[in-house]
Amino acid sequence: MVLDHDIDIPMRDGAKLKANVMRPQAEGKYPVLMTLGPYGKDLHFSNNSPAPWKNLTENHPEVFEHSSGKWMAFETPDPEVWVPHGYVLVRVDSRGAVKSPGKLDVNSPAEFRDFYDAIEWVGVQPWCNGKVGLLGISYYACGQWFVASLKPPHLAAILPWQGTYDFYRGRTRQGGLFCNGFVQRWWNGILSKQNGKADCPHKDMFTGERLTGPVELSEEQRRANREEYIENVLKHPLIDDWYAARIPDVTKIDVPAFVVANYGGLGLHLRGTIEGWRWLASKDKWLKIQRGSYFVSYFMPENVALQRKFFDRYLKGLDNGWEQEPRVEVQVRSTDDKVARSARGTQYPLEGTKATRLYLDASAKSLSPAAPKAASSVNYSATSPGVAFTTVLDRDLELAGPLKAKLYVASSTPDMDMFATVRAYDPSGQEATFFAADEPAFPASMGWLRVTSRKLDTKRSTDWIPYHTHDEYQPLDPGKIYPIDVEIWAASLRLPKGSKLELLLAGRDFERPGATGTHKGSGPFIHADPTDRPPEKFSGDHVIHTGPGRESYLQLPELTA
Repeated sequence: MVLDHDIDIPMRDGAKLKANVMRPQAEGKYPVLMTLGPYGKDLHFSNNSPAPWKNLTENHPEVFEHSSGKWMAFETPDPEVWVPHGYVLVRVDSRGAVKSPGKLDVNSPAEFRDFYDAIEWVGVQPWCNGKVGLLGISYYACGQWFVASLKPPHLAAILPWQGTYDFYRGRTRQGGLFCNGFVQRWWNGILSKQNGKADCPHKDMFTGERLTGPVELSEEQRRANREEYIENVLKHPLIDDWYAARIPDVTKIDVPAFVVANYGGLGLHLRGTIEGWRWLASKDKWLKIQRGSYFVSYFMPENVALQRKFFDRYLKGLDNGWEQEPRVEVQVRSTDDKVARSARGTQYPLEGTKATRLYLDASAKSLSPAAPKAASSVNYSATSPGVAFTTVLDRDLELAGPLKAKLYVASSTPDMDMFATVRAYDPSGQEATFFAADEPAFPASMGWLRVTSRKLDTKRSTDWIPYHTHDEYQPLDPGKIYPIDVEIWAASLRLPKGSKLELLLAGRDFERPGATGTHKGSGPFIHADPTDRPPEKFSGDHVIHTGPGRESYLQLPELTA
């Protein structure tokens, strides 16, 4: 492998971004796989994210049967499993981050314009065959949606591996609620690697020098050299022009796309990865939904082989049978967090998926296939753990797809946040929990909705997925009953007869009873910022109404084939 380290890629405004090019030793023209982002092209995976690295090295030795792991960077392709197969890898530090000087403005139109320029520069280099593909996880997947919507001519295919396209609904404000737990942690990590930060704790894996470049900038200089991410998010509680400029129109994307989502992205990427695939204009598009940690699955040999098969087809032009891959493949999880089976089809939700409704009965706090005949209601404090509705299954049930809750609610305050958590228990009473990238024991699924942002987009909403516009604040009259549709993120699960299902409705983030420490069931996806959720507005009493004319229900995607 030939390494061209710290090369300059010119931008349209005269700026230069730092990049690494890793290419085969033999002269020739090769397809290119690119990433651009703020995590550090020269920062080893183990230093950026020690916990996922520990999991990968200790529990998945098969990954290192094909690689020493020496040059692996977080969320980007491993050069040792790509370059020997005739690919060039290009890693770019985004403007203002790590080695690239300039103003730091993450997840912005300016960053995506830079990405466009970088793709076009790479596409005409003597070692490139004119075809550029994008492959990466999380941040390095999210950016693919936006730059692809700009249609750079040399971009030939994308492979976003668990990365939301929707900056509002999937990354910063699930259901309209500011996710301060994740966003603050993430932004602190970015600030630690801002270009010019003299006390950056990380080193360049190739040279051993400071990761953030040779120029030292003071805190005052760095502050003037960045857009304040969290301040900007808090200034924009609704989707206005600022947010709209950061959510791409994926209907403009027509290049081949292989999209991989993961149930382990509950609270961050899961929803927007699937929705991105649904709205893509490309006729050549594939979707897989997996379980577990996407930090692991991305590097597994069988998945790398699948990634390579896709790019061999569309960057090298090989007739390798890729088109025979199932258009949609969904892993159905078992209650012990394994794969019960893989269900395949040509659409999502899969063909034969039945909308099964379980109606809430407030008097019995139960879920039932039949709506209750008598009206009733149940109250809970927004600061309490909430109220649970349960049912014991009288038959086997297999689920895969999006869920939703139709609810009739009232609040004592003019604002209200709804946290909906779906939990499942096997016939012995053991809760089914699921290991993920940021949480070792997620429940089956979750959904969120700021009730004052309940307005639906009637054109984009379907019987399966309520699509909220999040563009208008609609205050509540205290005590008045309102119908709301809560989107509960996609899930899959095989439940045997005798299992229990629970829908927990609350005014705060889910915490598993008795849980201690950092992980309590919601991972870092906590919504407790006092600016976004001032107690005087969100600490009232909530009421759930059920019965005739107020048929509240949980809708499940039941597989029938």
